[in-house]
Amino acid sequence: MQVQQAIEQKLKASLSPSLLQVENESHMHSVPPNSETHFKVVAVAQCFDGMRKVARHQAVYGALQVELAGPVHALALHTYTPEEWLARSGQAPDSPDCLGGSKREGQ
Repeated sequence: MQVQQAIEQKLKASLSPSLLQVENESHMHSVPPNSETHFKVVAVAQCFDGMRKVARHQAVYGALQVELAGPVHALALHTYTPEEWLARSGQAPDSPDCLGGSKREGQ
């Protein structure tokens, strides 16, 4: 869990989130067991106030440059202000099933 821990530490330091959920979703993809390549991140932070979605994602990408240049292949981002999170009743969307690689239909 080294990659997941690095993601959590870096996002806590850069965003000061009131809520941070980092979920390793690699098992849902065509990767070897125990991989740390696909992650879902839910971040609720006051610093997102007034930022568009693209700017929020850029803030996360900036904090995770090393991970995105190396072991992380995919990052599903769900970024909210505390007010937006409250309006969503504390729910982030589920990730879709992977249809890439060996999981494509007909293969």
